[in-house]
Amino acid sequence: MKNLDRILAEKLLNISAIKLQPDNPFIWASGWNSPIYTDNRKTLSYPELRSFIKIEISRIILEKFGEANAIAGVATGAIAQGALVADLLSLPYVYVRSSPKDHGLENLIEGNLKRGQKVVVIEDLVSTGGSSLKAVEAIRNSGCEVIGMIAIFSYEFPVAVEAFKKAGVELVTLSNYNAMLEAALEIKYIKESDIETLKEWRKDPENWVPIEL
Repeated sequence: MKNLDRILAEKLLNISAIKLQPDNPFIWASGWNSPIYTDNRKTLSYPELRSFIKIEISRIILEKFGEANAIAGVATGAIAQGALVADLLSLPYVYVRSSPKDHGLENLIEGNLKRGQKVVVIEDLVSTGGSSLKAVEAIRNSGCEVIGMIAIFSYEFPVAVEAFKKAGVELVTLSNYNAMLEAALEIKYIKESDIETLKEWRKDPENWVPIEL
Protein backbone atom coordinates (compact mmCIF):
# COMPACT_ATOMS: atom_id res chain seq x y z
CA MET A 1 0.00 0.00 0.00
CA LYS A 2 1.36 3.40 -1.00
CA ASN A 3 2.00 6.02 1.66
CA LEU A 4 0.49 9.49 1.54
CA ASP A 5 3.74 11.06 0.33
CA ARG A 6 3.92 8.75 -2.70
CA ILE A 7 0.21 9.12 -3.50
CA LEU A 8 0.34 12.91 -3.44
CA ALA A 9 3.63 13.08 -5.35
CA GLU A 10 2.05 11.12 -8.17
CA LYS A 11 -0.98 13.41 -8.19
CA LEU A 12 1.27 16.50 -8.34
CA LEU A 13 3.26 15.05 -11.22
CA ASN A 14 0.09 14.13 -13.11
CA ILE A 15 -1.20 17.72 -13.14
CA SER A 16 2.27 19.23 -13.76
CA ALA A 17 2.31 20.96 -10.40
CA ILE A 18 5.73 19.33 -10.31
CA LYS A 19 7.74 19.25 -13.53
CA LEU A 20 11.02 17.37 -13.98
CA GLN A 21 13.47 18.24 -16.75
CA PRO A 22 16.88 16.79 -15.85
CA ASP A 23 18.06 17.20 -19.47
CA ASN A 24 16.71 20.72 -19.90
CA PRO A 25 16.91 22.45 -16.50
CA PHE A 26 14.82 25.37 -15.38
CA ILE A 27 16.38 28.56 -14.06
CA TRP A 28 14.83 29.70 -10.78
CA ALA A 29 14.35 33.34 -9.83
CA SER A 30 17.38 32.92 -7.57
CA GLY A 31 19.48 32.11 -10.64
CA TRP A 32 19.90 28.46 -9.64
CA ASN A 33 19.83 25.79 -12.32
CA SER A 34 17.20 23.23 -11.40
CA PRO A 35 15.89 19.99 -12.92
CA ILE A 36 12.60 20.53 -11.07
CA TYR A 37 9.95 23.24 -10.96
CA THR A 38 7.08 23.18 -8.51
CA ASP A 39 3.88 25.24 -8.50
CA ASN A 40 1.38 23.77 -6.05
CA ARG A 41 -1.09 26.58 -6.74
CA LYS A 42 -2.16 24.46 -9.70
CA THR A 43 -3.83 22.07 -7.26
CA LEU A 44 -6.51 24.70 -6.64
CA SER A 45 -7.85 24.12 -10.17
CA TYR A 46 -8.59 20.46 -9.44
CA PRO A 47 -11.48 20.17 -6.94
CA GLU A 48 -10.80 16.55 -5.99
CA LEU A 49 -7.10 17.14 -5.37
CA ARG A 50 -7.78 20.47 -3.67
CA SER A 51 -10.09 18.70 -1.22
CA PHE A 52 -7.65 15.82 -0.77
CA ILE A 53 -4.93 18.24 0.34
CA LYS A 54 -7.31 20.21 2.55
CA ILE A 55 -8.51 17.06 4.31
CA GLU A 56 -5.01 15.63 4.81
CA ILE A 57 -3.65 18.89 6.26
CA SER A 58 -6.66 19.14 8.57
CA ARG A 59 -6.19 15.53 9.68
CA ILE A 60 -2.55 16.19 10.59
CA ILE A 61 -3.52 19.29 12.55
CA LEU A 62 -6.08 17.34 14.55
CA GLU A 63 -3.66 14.45 15.17
CA LYS A 64 -0.45 16.39 15.88
CA PHE A 65 -1.44 19.93 16.72
CA GLY A 66 -4.83 19.53 18.34
CA GLU A 67 -4.33 22.54 20.61
CA ALA A 68 -4.21 24.91 17.61
CA ASN A 69 -6.68 27.77 17.79
CA ALA A 70 -5.64 29.68 14.65
CA ILE A 71 -4.35 28.93 11.15
CA ALA A 72 -1.94 31.09 9.14
CA GLY A 73 -1.20 30.79 5.43
CA VAL A 74 2.05 31.99 3.88
CA ALA A 75 1.65 34.36 0.92
CA THR A 76 1.09 33.82 -1.80
CA GLY A 77 1.09 30.13 -2.53
CA ALA A 78 -0.60 28.95 0.65
CA ILE A 79 -3.19 31.68 1.12
CA ALA A 80 -6.06 29.77 -0.50
CA GLN A 81 -5.25 26.33 0.89
CA GLY A 82 -4.77 27.77 4.37
CA ALA A 83 -8.20 29.38 4.19
CA LEU A 84 -9.76 26.09 3.08
CA VAL A 85 -8.19 24.29 6.05
CA ALA A 86 -9.25 26.96 8.53
CA ASP A 87 -12.79 26.80 7.18
CA LEU A 88 -12.94 23.01 7.51
CA LEU A 89 -11.66 23.21 11.10
CA SER A 90 -13.76 26.29 11.96
CA LEU A 91 -10.68 28.16 13.16
CA PRO A 92 -9.65 31.82 12.79
CA TYR A 93 -7.47 32.50 9.76
CA VAL A 94 -4.78 35.00 8.78
CA TYR A 95 -2.16 35.12 6.09
CA VAL A 96 1.38 36.44 6.29
CA ARG A 97 2.82 38.65 3.57
CA SER A 98 6.41 38.35 2.38
CA SER A 99 6.85 42.03 3.27
CA PRO A 100 4.63 44.70 4.87
CA LYS A 101 2.05 46.33 2.64
CA ASP A 102 3.47 49.61 1.33
CA HIS A 103 0.33 51.65 2.02
CA GLY A 104 -2.55 51.97 4.46
CA LEU A 105 -1.84 50.16 7.72
CA GLU A 106 1.32 48.56 6.27
CA ASN A 107 0.21 45.15 7.52
CA LEU A 108 2.54 42.18 7.47
CA ILE A 109 -0.16 39.88 8.82
CA GLU A 110 -3.60 40.20 7.22
CA GLY A 111 -6.40 39.33 9.60
CA ASN A 112 -6.59 39.36 13.38
CA LEU A 113 -4.43 37.30 15.70
CA LYS A 114 -4.89 37.52 19.45
CA ARG A 115 -1.84 37.43 21.68
CA GLY A 116 -1.24 33.97 23.07
CA GLN A 117 -2.97 32.08 20.27
CA LYS A 118 -1.43 28.77 19.19
CA VAL A 119 -0.94 28.90 15.44
CA VAL A 120 -0.32 26.26 12.78
CA VAL A 121 1.28 27.70 9.66
CA ILE A 122 0.32 26.33 6.22
CA GLU A 123 2.90 26.46 3.42
CA ASP A 124 2.67 25.21 -0.15
CA LEU A 125 6.37 24.58 -0.73
CA VAL A 126 9.51 24.52 1.41
CA SER A 127 12.81 25.06 -0.39
CA THR A 128 15.52 26.71 1.72
CA GLY A 129 13.00 27.55 4.43
CA GLY A 130 13.78 31.27 4.41
CA SER A 131 10.37 32.68 3.49
CA SER A 132 8.55 30.09 5.60
CA LEU A 133 10.52 30.99 8.71
CA LYS A 134 10.06 34.73 8.07
CA ALA A 135 6.33 34.07 8.41
CA VAL A 136 6.97 32.20 11.66
CA GLU A 137 8.97 35.15 12.97
CA ALA A 138 6.18 37.58 12.11
CA ILE A 139 3.63 35.47 13.98
CA ARG A 140 5.89 35.15 17.00
CA ASN A 141 6.49 38.89 16.99
CA SER A 142 2.73 39.38 17.19
CA GLY A 143 2.73 37.58 20.55
CA CYS A 144 1.52 34.20 19.32
CA GLU A 145 3.02 30.73 19.50
CA VAL A 146 3.77 28.75 16.35
CA ILE A 147 3.18 25.13 17.31
CA GLY A 148 3.96 23.68 13.89
CA MET A 149 4.05 24.10 10.14
CA ILE A 150 2.49 21.86 7.50
CA ALA A 151 3.63 22.07 3.88
CA ILE A 152 2.32 20.36 0.79
CA PHE A 153 5.83 19.58 -0.50
CA SER A 154 9.46 19.95 0.53
CA TYR A 155 12.68 19.63 -1.44
CA GLU A 156 14.30 18.38 1.79
CA PHE A 157 17.36 20.57 1.34
CA PRO A 158 19.83 20.05 4.23
CA VAL A 159 19.95 23.83 4.74
CA ALA A 160 16.18 23.88 5.31
CA VAL A 161 16.27 20.96 7.75
CA GLU A 162 18.92 22.81 9.76
CA ALA A 163 17.04 26.13 9.59
CA PHE A 164 13.81 24.63 10.96
CA LYS A 165 15.73 22.85 13.70
CA LYS A 166 17.49 26.07 14.70
CA ALA A 167 14.19 27.99 14.70
CA GLY A 168 12.50 25.33 16.84
CA VAL A 169 9.70 24.73 14.35
CA GLU A 170 8.24 21.29 13.77
CA LEU A 171 7.70 20.84 10.03
CA VAL A 172 5.35 18.17 8.65
CA THR A 173 5.04 17.70 4.89
CA LEU A 174 2.42 15.82 2.90
CA SER A 175 5.02 14.84 0.31
CA ASN A 176 8.73 15.27 -0.30
CA TYR A 177 11.51 15.05 -2.83
CA ASN A 178 12.49 11.43 -2.21
CA ALA A 179 8.88 10.21 -2.42
CA MET A 180 8.45 12.21 -5.61
CA LEU A 181 11.49 10.55 -7.22
CA GLU A 182 10.09 7.11 -6.38
CA ALA A 183 6.68 8.04 -7.80
CA ALA A 184 8.19 9.60 -10.94
CA LEU A 185 10.20 6.45 -11.63
CA GLU A 186 7.20 4.19 -11.02
CA ILE A 187 4.94 6.04 -13.45
CA LYS A 188 7.82 6.30 -15.96
CA TYR A 189 7.90 10.09 -15.80
CA ILE A 190 11.69 9.78 -15.59
CA LYS A 191 14.25 7.09 -16.44
CA GLU A 192 16.40 5.20 -13.97
CA SER A 193 19.40 7.02 -15.42
CA ASP A 194 17.88 10.38 -14.35
CA ILE A 195 17.84 9.50 -10.66
CA GLU A 196 21.51 10.18 -9.97
CA THR A 197 21.29 13.62 -11.59
CA LEU A 198 18.22 14.51 -9.56
CA LYS A 199 19.83 13.34 -6.34
CA GLU A 200 23.06 15.23 -7.04
CA TRP A 201 21.14 18.47 -7.58
CA ARG A 202 19.39 18.14 -4.22
CA LYS A 203 22.74 17.84 -2.39
CA ASP A 204 23.95 21.28 -3.51
CA PRO A 205 21.29 23.05 -5.60
CA GLU A 206 22.93 26.46 -5.43
CA ASN A 207 26.09 25.28 -7.16
CA TRP A 208 24.72 22.49 -9.34
CA VAL A 209 25.60 22.78 -13.03
CA PRO A 210 24.09 20.44 -15.65
CA ILE A 211 26.72 18.30 -17.32
CA GLU A 212 25.90 19.62 -20.79
CA LEU A 213 26.55 23.17 -19.63
